[in-house]
Amino acid sequence: FNVHVVGATEIDDLSDEIIELKDAKGNIELVVAAVPFLRDRDLVYATAGESGLERIERIKKGIYDHYHTIGKAVKKYKKSKIPVVATGHLYAMGAEASDKQNNIYIGDKSNIKAKDFPKEFDYVALGHIHRPQVIGGLTHVRYSGSPIPLSFSETKDEKLIYLIDFQKDTIKEISDIKVPPFRRLKTISGGVEHIFKNLTAFAERHQEELLPWVEVIVEAEEVAPDIDAQIREFAKDLHLEILKIRIYRKVDRKDLFTQSVNLEDLDVMDVFKKKCDRMGVPAKEMKELENSLLELKEGLEQSE
Repeated sequence: FNVHVVGATEIDDLSDEIIELKDAKGNIELVVAAVPFLRDRDLVYATAGESGLERIERIKKGIYDHYHTIGKAVKKYKKSKIPVVATGHLYAMGAEASDKQNNIYIGDKSNIKAKDFPKEFDYVALGHIHRPQVIGGLTHVRYSGSPIPLSFSETKDEKLIYLIDFQKDTIKEISDIKVPPFRRLKTISGGVEHIFKNLTAFAERHQEELLPWVEVIVEAEEVAPDIDAQIREFAKDLHLEILKIRIYRKVDRKDLFTQSVNLEDLDVMDVFKKKCDRMGVPAKEMKELENSLLELKEGLEQSE
Protein backbone atom coordinates (compact mmCIF):
# COMPACT_ATOMS: atom_id res chain seq x y z
CA PHE A 1 0.00 0.00 0.00
CA ASN A 2 3.05 2.27 -0.17
CA VAL A 3 2.85 2.94 3.56
CA HIS A 4 6.05 3.36 5.56
CA VAL A 5 6.10 2.62 9.28
CA VAL A 6 9.05 3.59 11.47
CA GLY A 7 8.38 2.18 14.92
CA ALA A 8 11.72 2.87 16.57
CA THR A 9 15.11 4.30 15.79
CA GLU A 10 18.24 2.26 15.12
CA ILE A 11 21.19 4.03 16.71
CA ASP A 12 23.80 2.59 14.35
CA ASP A 13 21.76 2.92 11.16
CA LEU A 14 19.34 5.80 10.57
CA SER A 15 18.67 4.96 6.92
CA ASP A 16 15.17 3.66 7.74
CA GLU A 17 14.24 7.15 8.92
CA ILE A 18 14.99 8.72 5.53
CA ILE A 19 12.12 7.97 3.14
CA GLU A 20 12.10 9.04 -0.50
CA LEU A 21 8.66 9.67 -1.99
CA LYS A 22 8.69 9.35 -5.77
CA ASP A 23 6.34 10.19 -8.63
CA ALA A 24 5.06 7.71 -11.23
CA LYS A 25 8.28 8.08 -13.22
CA GLY A 26 10.50 7.31 -10.24
CA ASN A 27 11.65 10.87 -9.65
CA ILE A 28 12.08 11.91 -6.02
CA GLU A 29 9.50 14.57 -5.17
CA LEU A 30 9.82 14.70 -1.39
CA VAL A 31 12.07 13.30 1.32
CA VAL A 32 10.69 12.57 4.78
CA ALA A 33 12.98 12.50 7.78
CA ALA A 34 10.64 10.12 9.58
CA VAL A 35 11.88 10.48 13.14
CA PRO A 36 9.75 8.31 15.47
CA PHE A 37 9.23 8.78 19.19
CA LEU A 38 12.79 8.69 20.55
CA ARG A 39 12.80 6.48 23.63
CA ASP A 40 15.18 7.30 26.44
CA ARG A 41 17.22 4.13 25.89
CA ASP A 42 17.48 4.94 22.16
CA LEU A 43 19.17 8.28 22.75
CA VAL A 44 22.16 7.74 25.02
CA TYR A 45 22.82 4.98 27.48
CA ALA A 46 22.29 5.97 31.09
CA THR A 47 25.31 7.03 33.11
CA ALA A 48 25.81 5.46 36.53
CA GLY A 49 25.23 7.89 39.37
CA GLU A 50 23.68 10.65 37.27
CA SER A 51 21.13 12.89 38.93
CA GLY A 52 17.62 13.51 37.65
CA LEU A 53 18.61 16.93 36.30
CA GLU A 54 21.66 15.44 34.55
CA ARG A 55 19.45 12.85 32.95
CA ILE A 56 17.08 15.53 31.65
CA GLU A 57 19.96 17.38 30.02
CA ARG A 58 21.25 14.11 28.52
CA ILE A 59 17.83 13.39 27.00
CA LYS A 60 17.57 16.92 25.55
CA LYS A 61 21.05 16.63 24.05
CA GLY A 62 20.20 13.19 22.66
CA ILE A 63 17.11 14.57 20.89
CA TYR A 64 19.06 17.54 19.54
CA ASP A 65 21.93 15.33 18.32
CA HIS A 66 19.57 12.86 16.66
CA TYR A 67 17.87 15.54 14.57
CA HIS A 68 21.18 17.08 13.57
CA THR A 69 22.53 13.67 12.52
CA ILE A 70 19.46 13.25 10.30
CA GLY A 71 19.95 16.81 9.04
CA LYS A 72 23.45 15.97 7.83
CA ALA A 73 22.15 12.81 6.13
CA VAL A 74 19.60 14.74 4.03
CA LYS A 75 21.99 17.48 2.90
CA LYS A 76 22.57 15.69 -0.40
CA TYR A 77 18.92 16.26 -1.40
CA LYS A 78 19.21 20.02 -0.93
CA LYS A 79 21.56 20.27 -3.92
CA SER A 80 18.67 19.08 -6.11
CA LYS A 81 16.17 21.42 -4.40
CA ILE A 82 14.13 18.45 -3.14
CA PRO A 83 11.95 19.45 -0.16
CA VAL A 84 12.61 17.69 3.14
CA VAL A 85 9.91 17.23 5.77
CA ALA A 86 10.84 16.04 9.27
CA THR A 87 8.53 14.50 11.86
CA GLY A 88 8.68 14.58 15.64
CA HIS A 89 6.75 13.11 18.56
CA LEU A 90 7.67 15.31 21.51
CA TYR A 91 6.85 18.42 23.55
CA ALA A 92 8.44 21.44 21.84
CA MET A 93 9.16 24.57 23.84
CA GLY A 94 6.24 27.00 23.78
CA ALA A 95 3.58 24.46 22.79
CA GLU A 96 0.14 25.09 24.28
CA ALA A 97 -2.17 22.21 25.11
CA SER A 98 -5.96 22.45 25.40
CA ASP A 99 -5.90 20.19 28.43
CA LYS A 100 -3.16 18.96 30.72
CA GLN A 101 -0.88 16.85 28.53
CA ASN A 102 2.10 15.25 30.18
CA ASN A 103 5.55 15.49 28.72
CA ILE A 104 6.58 12.20 27.11
CA TYR A 105 10.01 12.48 28.68
CA ILE A 106 10.91 13.16 32.29
CA GLY A 107 11.57 16.72 33.34
CA ASP A 108 10.09 19.98 32.14
CA LYS A 109 8.27 20.64 28.88
CA SER A 110 11.24 22.00 26.96
CA ASN A 111 12.46 18.99 24.97
CA ILE A 112 13.61 21.10 22.03
CA LYS A 113 13.21 24.63 20.67
CA ALA A 114 11.84 25.37 17.19
CA LYS A 115 15.11 27.04 16.22
CA ASP A 116 17.05 23.90 17.22
CA PHE A 117 15.77 21.89 14.25
CA PRO A 118 18.37 21.75 11.44
CA LYS A 119 18.07 24.25 8.59
CA GLU A 120 17.95 21.32 6.15
CA PHE A 121 14.33 20.68 7.19
CA ASP A 122 11.95 22.70 5.03
CA TYR A 123 8.98 21.73 7.20
CA VAL A 124 8.76 20.09 10.64
CA ALA A 125 5.52 18.18 11.34
CA LEU A 126 5.14 17.65 15.08
CA GLY A 127 2.81 15.39 17.00
CA HIS A 128 1.70 14.84 20.64
CA ILE A 129 -0.05 18.18 21.34
CA HIS A 130 -3.71 18.11 20.31
CA ARG A 131 -4.06 21.81 19.43
CA PRO A 132 -2.82 22.98 15.97
CA GLN A 133 -0.22 25.72 16.33
CA VAL A 134 2.99 27.31 15.08
CA ILE A 135 6.00 26.86 17.38
CA GLY A 136 8.61 29.50 18.20
CA GLY A 137 7.26 31.95 15.63
CA LEU A 138 8.61 29.75 12.82
CA THR A 139 5.79 29.03 10.36
CA HIS A 140 7.48 25.86 9.08
CA VAL A 141 7.53 24.22 12.55
CA ARG A 142 4.01 23.19 13.57
CA TYR A 143 1.73 20.83 15.40
CA SER A 144 -1.18 19.85 13.19
CA GLY A 145 -3.06 18.71 16.31
CA SER A 146 -5.44 15.80 16.63
CA PRO A 147 -8.03 15.38 13.84
CA ILE A 148 -10.78 14.84 16.44
CA PRO A 149 -11.30 16.26 19.95
CA LEU A 150 -9.87 13.88 22.55
CA SER A 151 -11.30 15.56 25.66
CA PHE A 152 -14.08 18.00 26.55
CA SER A 153 -11.47 20.74 26.94
CA GLU A 154 -10.96 20.61 23.16
CA THR A 155 -14.54 21.27 22.09
CA LYS A 156 -13.72 24.89 21.18
CA ASP A 157 -10.49 24.03 19.35
CA GLU A 158 -10.61 24.12 15.58
CA LYS A 159 -9.31 20.86 14.13
CA LEU A 160 -7.13 21.32 11.05
CA ILE A 161 -5.06 19.60 8.40
CA TYR A 162 -2.21 21.63 6.94
CA LEU A 163 -1.71 21.59 3.18
CA ILE A 164 1.83 22.67 2.24
CA ASP A 165 2.48 23.83 -1.31
CA PHE A 166 6.18 23.52 -2.25
CA GLN A 167 7.91 25.24 -5.15
CA LYS A 168 10.95 22.95 -5.30
CA ASP A 169 12.26 23.14 -1.71
CA THR A 170 10.61 26.48 -0.90
CA ILE A 171 7.24 26.67 0.83
CA LYS A 172 4.96 28.69 -1.41
CA GLU A 173 1.86 28.49 0.77
CA ILE A 174 0.47 26.72 3.85
CA SER A 175 -3.30 26.32 3.83
CA ASP A 176 -5.64 25.28 6.63
CA ILE A 177 -8.20 22.60 5.85
CA LYS A 178 -10.89 22.47 8.54
CA VAL A 179 -11.88 19.01 9.77
CA PRO A 180 -15.66 18.77 10.26
CA PRO A 181 -16.86 17.48 13.68
CA PHE A 182 -18.18 13.99 12.98
CA ARG A 183 -19.18 13.52 16.61
CA ARG A 184 -20.13 16.57 18.64
CA LEU A 185 -18.83 17.10 22.20
CA LYS A 186 -20.62 19.40 24.63
CA THR A 187 -20.24 20.56 28.25
CA ILE A 188 -23.45 21.62 30.04
CA SER A 189 -23.16 23.19 33.49
CA GLY A 190 -25.43 24.85 36.06
CA GLY A 191 -28.23 23.90 38.42
CA VAL A 192 -30.18 20.68 37.94
CA GLU A 193 -33.23 22.27 36.26
CA HIS A 194 -30.96 24.33 34.02
CA ILE A 195 -29.11 21.16 33.02
CA PHE A 196 -32.35 19.28 32.23
CA LYS A 197 -33.58 22.17 30.08
CA ASN A 198 -30.30 22.45 28.18
CA LEU A 199 -29.92 18.70 27.67
CA THR A 200 -33.35 18.64 26.01
CA ALA A 201 -32.64 21.69 23.84
CA PHE A 202 -29.21 20.41 22.79
CA ALA A 203 -30.57 16.97 21.85
CA GLU A 204 -33.31 18.52 19.74
CA ARG A 205 -30.85 20.77 17.87
CA HIS A 206 -28.37 18.00 17.05
CA GLN A 207 -29.76 14.91 15.38
CA GLU A 208 -26.54 13.69 13.75
CA GLU A 209 -26.10 9.98 13.11
CA LEU A 210 -23.38 9.69 15.75
CA LEU A 211 -24.73 10.42 19.22
CA PRO A 212 -23.25 13.61 20.71
CA TRP A 213 -21.16 13.04 23.84
CA VAL A 214 -21.93 15.25 26.82
CA GLU A 215 -20.15 16.24 30.02
CA VAL A 216 -22.46 17.50 32.79
CA ILE A 217 -21.25 19.79 35.59
CA VAL A 218 -23.75 20.21 38.44
CA GLU A 219 -23.33 23.51 40.33
CA ALA A 220 -25.36 23.67 43.54
CA GLU A 221 -25.11 24.21 47.31
CA GLU A 222 -26.88 20.92 48.05
CA VAL A 223 -26.80 17.90 45.75
CA ALA A 224 -29.02 14.83 46.07
CA PRO A 225 -27.08 11.60 46.72
CA ASP A 226 -28.58 10.03 43.60
CA ILE A 227 -28.10 13.05 41.31
CA ASP A 228 -25.99 10.99 38.92
CA ALA A 229 -28.79 8.46 38.49
CA GLN A 230 -31.40 11.25 38.16
CA ILE A 231 -29.53 12.91 35.30
CA ARG A 232 -28.90 9.66 33.46
CA GLU A 233 -32.53 8.60 33.84
CA PHE A 234 -33.69 11.98 32.49
CA ALA A 235 -31.36 11.72 29.47
CA LYS A 236 -31.85 8.05 28.63
CA ASP A 237 -34.28 8.76 25.75
CA LEU A 238 -32.53 11.87 24.45
CA HIS A 239 -30.35 11.81 21.33
CA LEU A 240 -27.09 12.08 23.27
CA GLU A 241 -24.84 10.09 25.56
CA ILE A 242 -23.58 11.39 28.90
CA LEU A 243 -19.96 10.36 29.39
CA LYS A 244 -19.12 12.27 32.57
CA ILE A 245 -20.91 13.95 35.46
CA ARG A 246 -19.01 16.31 37.78
CA ILE A 247 -20.25 17.90 40.99
CA TYR A 248 -19.27 21.46 42.05
CA ARG A 249 -20.57 22.66 45.40
CA LYS A 250 -20.87 26.29 46.46
CA VAL A 251 -18.79 26.81 49.59
CA ASP A 252 -19.67 30.41 50.51
CA ARG A 253 -21.73 33.43 49.48
CA LYS A 254 -19.08 34.57 47.00
CA ASP A 255 -20.09 31.73 44.71
CA LEU A 256 -16.72 30.03 45.02
CA PHE A 257 -16.78 26.40 44.00
CA THR A 258 -14.91 23.38 45.21
CA GLN A 259 -14.79 20.24 43.14
CA SER A 260 -15.50 16.91 44.75
CA VAL A 261 -12.57 14.60 44.14
CA ASN A 262 -12.97 12.25 41.20
CA LEU A 263 -10.28 9.56 41.20
CA GLU A 264 -10.01 9.45 37.41
CA ASP A 265 -9.27 13.20 37.37
CA LEU A 266 -6.43 13.05 39.90
CA ASP A 267 -2.98 13.71 38.51
CA VAL A 268 -0.09 11.82 40.13
CA MET A 269 2.21 14.84 40.10
CA ASP A 270 -0.43 17.17 41.58
CA VAL A 271 -1.08 14.78 44.46
CA PHE A 272 2.67 14.39 45.02
CA LYS A 273 3.20 18.17 45.12
CA LYS A 274 0.35 18.66 47.61
CA LYS A 275 1.73 15.91 49.82
CA CYS A 276 5.22 17.46 49.74
CA ASP A 277 3.73 20.87 50.53
CA ARG A 278 1.93 19.47 53.58
CA MET A 279 5.15 17.76 54.70
CA GLY A 280 6.99 21.09 54.51
CA VAL A 281 9.40 20.15 51.72
CA PRO A 282 11.49 23.22 50.71
CA ALA A 283 10.70 24.64 47.27
CA LYS A 284 14.35 24.37 46.20
CA GLU A 285 14.19 20.58 46.62
CA MET A 286 10.96 20.08 44.68
CA LYS A 287 12.43 19.91 41.16
CA GLU A 288 14.77 17.06 42.08
CA LEU A 289 11.97 15.20 43.87
CA GLU A 290 9.62 15.63 40.88
CA ASN A 291 12.25 14.21 38.54
CA SER A 292 12.80 11.26 40.89
CA LEU A 293 9.06 10.54 40.91
CA LEU A 294 8.92 10.69 37.10
CA GLU A 295 11.86 8.28 36.86
CA LEU A 296 10.13 5.83 39.20
CA LYS A 297 6.86 6.15 37.27
CA GLU A 298 8.67 5.62 33.96
CA GLY A 299 10.47 2.55 35.35
CA LEU A 300 7.18 1.04 36.53
CA GLU A 301 5.51 1.62 33.16
CA GLN A 302 8.44 0.03 31.29
CA SER A 303 8.44 -3.02 33.63
CA GLU A 304 4.72 -3.46 33.04
